[in-house]
Amino acid sequence: MKRTIYTDDHEAFRESCAAFLSKKVQPHVEEHLAGKGLPRDFWTAAGAEGFLGLEIPEEFGGADAQDYRFNAVWAEELSKLNASISSCVGIHADIVVPYIVDLGTEEQKQRWLPGCASGDIVTAIGMTEPSGGSDLAGLKTTAVRDGDEWVINGSKTFITNGYSADLIVTAVRTDPSKGARGITLFGIEAGDAGFSRGRKLDKVGQEESDTAELFFEDLRLGDDRVIGELGDGFISMMKKLPQERLGAAVSNIAHAKQILAETIQYCHDRKAFGQSIGSLQHNKFLLAELVTKIEVAEAYTDQAVLAHSEGQLTAIDAAKAKWWSADVQNDVLDHCVQLHGGYGFMNEYRVARAWRDARVTKIWAGSNEIMKELIGRDLGF
Repeated sequence: MKRTIYTDDHEAFRESCAAFLSKKVQPHVEEHLAGKGLPRDFWTAAGAEGFLGLEIPEEFGGADAQDYRFNAVWAEELSKLNASISSCVGIHADIVVPYIVDLGTEEQKQRWLPGCASGDIVTAIGMTEPSGGSDLAGLKTTAVRDGDEWVINGSKTFITNGYSADLIVTAVRTDPSKGARGITLFGIEAGDAGFSRGRKLDKVGQEESDTAELFFEDLRLGDDRVIGELGDGFISMMKKLPQERLGAAVSNIAHAKQILAETIQYCHDRKAFGQSIGSLQHNKFLLAELVTKIEVAEAYTDQAVLAHSEGQLTAIDAAKAKWWSADVQNDVLDHCVQLHGGYGFMNEYRVARAWRDARVTKIWAGSNEIMKELIGRDLGF
């Protein structure tokens, strides 16, 4: 089915994204895998092309696109390459940067945004803690007032870009007596005394994405590092999560769609019993189902992208897009592995890596169970 939400400008931008990735990134994907992370020259190359500053005002070196459809196009092209690179870039450009743009002081914007746009500053977001994943209101990292400073102690885990980030927008508890209203966001820099990182975590998939634990031990910061209002951190995170979940949905579908297209070609080329394996009735029917699932999920996600670009996407609809796309992606890729037979279980095949990479999408950005809880509450239960 023809997609209708993108204009000629968006498609021209897509061509630029695809050309950059083909020339500057695709040749190095095995290096990224071996290094378990993206090198700095990837970030600066993407920044030089303007791909990291879509959410950043022009005065700070960004493109100030003011149209989420450009973000979605970039995410789709990244996801065609692999899921890891899309998640790393999405965290930086789609998730962290908007906190600084929307909540930061003028000094904070001048300090951080030009580097975010150029790729000289790589960012991460510190939400998840070892003691709890989706329960953001229950976080235990604290900031205690001591004169003119805040003293931060605690830890975060499963942090994408955590091993390489220069700036981490971090949620901490500043007032234990106020529950969710006692959480504040801080901008923590990698050079701050008291900040340290653990090793790169050994994950089942998405090995190109550096994921780490972060530790804060008597880390002292002034009020100039508070992002937004004191005590408004949880509210700010709730307002930003729909964009994170929509970005996940866009990436989920684009990733699965690309691997499915490659699997269809494999089913044309692979012969068994004197014919292409795609001609066998079971496989033919299965591929028909998978293509339809992807297109239907893509249609819903497209409408969510359009709604968000117009400022109308609700948190509930973002939750629907996130959980459904993650489920569809995992279902489609599992079948793609099966269609590849024994080769589908070999890491040298993209389908095997994609299958492993996709599993986490049912967990992160709020688990699928949490998404259903939010939708159920909206139904009055």
